[in-house]
Amino acid sequence: MEDGRCRLGLGGRLELVRLIEQGSSLRAAAAALNVAPATAHRWWHRWRQASEQERASRSCLRARAPIPRSCPWRLSVEVEHRILEARRRTNLGPARLAGIVGYRRSTVWKVLWRHGCSQRRRTPKQRFTRRYEWAEPGALLHMDAKQLPRFDTPGHWAHGDRSVHARNCGPARIEFAHVVVDDHSRLAYVEIHRRDRGDIAAAVLRRAAAWMAEQGCGHVEAVMTDNAMAYRRSREFSGALAQLGARHILIPPRTPRWNGKAERFIRTLDEEWAHARIWPSSTRRNRALTSFLRYYNRRRPHTSLGDRPPISRVHQDRGQDN
Repeated sequence: MEDGRCRLGLGGRLELVRLIEQGSSLRAAAAALNVAPATAHRWWHRWRQASEQERASRSCLRARAPIPRSCPWRLSVEVEHRILEARRRTNLGPARLAGIVGYRRSTVWKVLWRHGCSQRRRTPKQRFTRRYEWAEPGALLHMDAKQLPRFDTPGHWAHGDRSVHARNCGPARIEFAHVVVDDHSRLAYVEIHRRDRGDIAAAVLRRAAAWMAEQGCGHVEAVMTDNAMAYRRSREFSGALAQLGARHILIPPRTPRWNGKAERFIRTLDEEWAHARIWPSSTRRNRALTSFLRYYNRRRPHTSLGDRPPISRVHQDRGQDN
């Protein structure tokens, strides 16, 4: 590793030893390269003491790490092992470990840093994951909404200049992608609306159920949503559920993983459609939604379906041809 503070680089050191080999004195070679005679003496003796392999690779002319050969006050290996073992068992910081191992906080921290464990490990919260999948296409629908910006010209996400005042900001410049995903086949249905209200969610659910039936899905038995007001407190949404003959499954608070199929599709929608390219306007972006959904449902490989598109699972389970 080269030291940036050295007056001579690797090429200059090689030139120095070549001058001395050609008959120049140490002082003359040092003056020619504008370094001290002691510098010339050090590199010349390193070159003389090096093996043929070290000379060929030039490793003898490379700067050495500034590590002392001995450090009398450094802790022994046994003491460092005791500190590391106490850290592993307790996960305490240097201040608390100092009272256990009997050394100062700074000494304990240096030992932990030297061995790459100065950052305390985070104790993960215990989670119980239970994967599920309803047996029939269309039986369970996951529903959610994704907030999107409305814009006439690309903003700072596209050009990176936050100093330009954007006319696209403000609460009036947002819209919502209402998403419905089939639990079994992962078929997706999306509509863009200016509001996130119960009547809009109810209309989207009715149209999504009709579209799912056209693709070959069966009767809707249940709809899973989060606890948003548009789903939980809306008479129109409850009426749509009653019209479909489906029960409403509300996920527990702060557990979005229950509705994970809709959440994962929203992430795909954001990465592969909304932010897949720099759209000149939100209108152009929304026009491209139909083609993206056609590609997603009929051609895009889905990892949870064995790299098959969602529509293939509906056709397979219903005995239809693709």
